Amino acid sequence: QVQLVESGGGLVQPGGSLRLSCVASGSIFSIYSMGWYRQAPGKQRELVATITSSGTTNYYADSVKGRFTISRDNAKNTVYLQLNSLKPEDTAVYYCNFDILKHKAIDLEPYWGQGTQVTVSS
Repeated sequence: QVQLVESGGGLVQPGGSLRLSCVASGSIFSIYSMGWYRQAPGKQRELVATITSSGTTNYYADSVKGRFTISRDNAKNTVYLQLNSLKPEDTAVYYCNFDILKHKAIDLEPYWGQGTQVTVSS
């Protein structure tokens, strides 16, 4: 089995920063795309950022460009999301998502973390 575990969420004042982490473990052969999504109360889950396996191509939602940075450490099966200049509208549960090829598998499968709460409030 494969498990994704997130950490780093919390309560922060507007303008503050947080660093989210998500590490994968289990029967993993390779991890391709990694990404972060978020879901605010009463809203649909939205894509925040993605990063390719080489780390050379990143995507950011317009609402976070210039404030959030996604990065990955392939040796640690980990993706990070640095959140700077946080705003109250960034408040949400943040989820990581990996496309993983398991050992002896032939197809990629998507896996999700359990979510970590980010609250931006004074």
